[in-house]
Amino acid sequence: MKILSTVLIAAALITLAGPAAAERYGEQKVVYHVNDFARANAALRNIGNHLDATGDDRTDIVVVTHSGGINFLLDNAQDKKGNTFEMDVLNLSKRGVEFRVCANTLSARNLDEGDYSMLEEVIEVVPSGVAEVAHLQQQGYVLLKP
Repeated sequence: MKILSTVLIAAALITLAGPAAAERYGEQKVVYHVNDFARANAALRNIGNHLDATGDDRTDIVVVTHSGGINFLLDNAQDKKGNTFEMDVLNLSKRGVEFRVCANTLSARNLDEGDYSMLEEVIEVVPSGVAEVAHLQQQGYVLLKP
């Protein structure tokens, strides 16, 4: 019984913290810069936590990838444990997160739409990843690099 009451109290605290956290943080515009495949899981986890704290409708998040950072958006990409990224990316996209990929990186690696077709409905190809990050910062986005 003690375990059940502890679980219920924890759930109540989490539920109460949601709206309070959203009020604390207000509306936000954030660009997550991912250029290293090894940081992809951390980035996706951070983004989910970020949205949980601020609210999907109060937070504008854009993920800009280039160099090795695009790898988690390629077909059949897996982390070290063999987990794919597709469902996490699709779920975050449904929550309003935008994913942008550097055309320079795609070109340099001879990749085209067929290499990320499973996610093409949520990926926007931009001319330059680093220029996109700078552009978003000029538009008032805060830069986060997990």
